[in-house]
Amino acid sequence: MASTPLLDRQFLEKLERLTIHWQKSFNGLVGGHNTSRFSGGGQEFLDHRHFHHGDDLRAVNWRAYLRLEKLFLKMFQIEPRVPVRMLIDTSSSMALGDGRKFEYARKLAAALCYVGLVRLDTINLRPFGARLGEGIACGGGRHQFSPVMDYLSDLAAGGKTDYLEITREFIGSYQQRGLLIIISDFLDDTGCEKPLQFLADYGHELMLLQVWSEEDRRPPWAGELELVDGETGVHLKLDFDDLAREQYTRAFDQYAAGLQQLALRNSGRYVGISTQMAIEDVIFGSLVRARGIA
Repeated sequence: MASTPLLDRQFLEKLERLTIHWQKSFNGLVGGHNTSRFSGGGQEFLDHRHFHHGDDLRAVNWRAYLRLEKLFLKMFQIEPRVPVRMLIDTSSSMALGDGRKFEYARKLAAALCYVGLVRLDTINLRPFGARLGEGIACGGGRHQFSPVMDYLSDLAAGGKTDYLEITREFIGSYQQRGLLIIISDFLDDTGCEKPLQFLADYGHELMLLQVWSEEDRRPPWAGELELVDGETGVHLKLDFDDLAREQYTRAFDQYAAGLQQLALRNSGRYVGISTQMAIEDVIFGSLVRARGIA
């Protein structure tokens, strides 16, 4: 029996009106926004997308309209492009509980990859835990989305997280600065703030998408507990009551606020995402408000 796709066709069609945004200007590269790729002489045609309200009528393929009675926009390639890279957390903490957090992260990655493909971005997508995993480069238009869906569907979560190591590997692998999208719960015993700052200092623009389950932020348990870290195996015994829960939630929110401040002071973006939020509300609400996409 075929598995259910991460995203359905109706949702993908809604994504076609969106564009991944970056804030910085990168030397020698197209920057700022992506509208300039739709028209102009001397550009290489690559694909079509559906017409949406507000699009430039000059880019409409009128021959296709006469034949099909539907509006399509012609898409062109402009070089050089701003490199877009995406890292998705595949450590054990992403799969704890019912596994919904990891499923949510994969759907989010798929949605952003599709937005990039429709707009003719090339995205390098790589999983990470203790090390960077083998990734996939997706580009060339929406017709290249199927391999991305298959790749994300086959990903599995497991192992530890080591942000310092993956930062070293990432900088060693990608010398050219660009937009770096990280989808993670950002739970690392050794801390991830310094490695993230190192990436920003190196010149990459950060878009941090923190995905959490409700039990990550507000644990439902009470009484005498023995907790086992899902990545390190460390045991911790404690008495957990309503006061402890409130203190824990407050500390979690302070940590999330710290990640947000790190992103903003480095001209990046941050979005905190609960798995109880509808993926459509995150894409068309939280990410649009944060100017991660538009």
